[in-house]
Amino acid sequence: MKRRQFVGLLSVAATAWPGLARAQQPGLPVIGFLNSGAPDGYTELVAAFRSGLSETGYIDGQNVAIEFRWAHARNNRLAVLAAELVRRPVVVITGVNSTAAGRAAKAATSTIPIVFAIGADPVKVGLVASMNRPGANITGISFLANTLGPKRLELLREFIPAADNFAFLVNSTNPNTESDTKEMQAAASAIGRKLSVFDATSERDFELVFAQLGALRANALLVNVDPLFISRRGEIVQLAARHRIPAIYDRRDFVRAGGLMSYGSSLAHAYRQVGIYTGRILKGARPADLPVLQSDKFELVVNLTVAKALGVTIPQSLLVRADEVIQE
Repeated sequence: MKRRQFVGLLSVAATAWPGLARAQQPGLPVIGFLNSGAPDGYTELVAAFRSGLSETGYIDGQNVAIEFRWAHARNNRLAVLAAELVRRPVVVITGVNSTAAGRAAKAATSTIPIVFAIGADPVKVGLVASMNRPGANITGISFLANTLGPKRLELLREFIPAADNFAFLVNSTNPNTESDTKEMQAAASAIGRKLSVFDATSERDFELVFAQLGALRANALLVNVDPLFISRRGEIVQLAARHRIPAIYDRRDFVRAGGLMSYGSSLAHAYRQVGIYTGRILKGARPADLPVLQSDKFELVVNLTVAKALGVTIPQSLLVRADEVIQE
């Protein structure tokens, strides 16, 4: 009886502390999770990834181990982190969340499977040969975050019809910036609006950028998709509030942190699918045979409390289409 109680307690401990389970099972296959962001911005998404992974029968600490590598928005660290995972060695590299991370992983290995979740077009940025037949050792999910920029501009114009000078915040070290900027400038020109581009490559640039926004009397701000902005979302939404400039973002995390509104794919849905793809690869599927998926679930989130603080009214046409309305 006592022996059974001991075994039961040991089982509970292994579930509660994955590190203990891994120590007892040194032969567990290891998944490498390579991400250009920081852990605090991905808590819910990592949970969604684990959920998808568990749907295929894999649970961290029981029959698989996960090792995380975070670049903390420093793209120059990605190659080193990818190389670390390859030397580990891992059986798959997943959680790859940006073009820069995808390129680093692809450069690090041509044999270890790679699963990405990026906002850019993976064909356009050179990660895969085609969406249906990705080829080689890489596949994943494109959640269209970068390509939704013109839609966010449309939403801001609906929010502030009289606005004629929009600001676009980018990080020039992001490999998607040049193409994103061209697309946004074309979208603004098409509706007869001016788009001023502002560059921030570190958090030290934020104060200066927002001061410039005020000096140029920008009517509203679009924040481009970038790991630096995600990891420093608190500072960005505070500056937008201080300078009283309406802003739209790509993910709901910004709105929950005090931003005005966001529009983008459901990232939780995308990361769950990344977990499922990772599990399928662990079961023997080849990345080349798994077509790149595209997100089909999008979310509009608005914060009425922030709108009131800015002294503006969110049009009813936006409110009725919102997937979530925050009132604190």
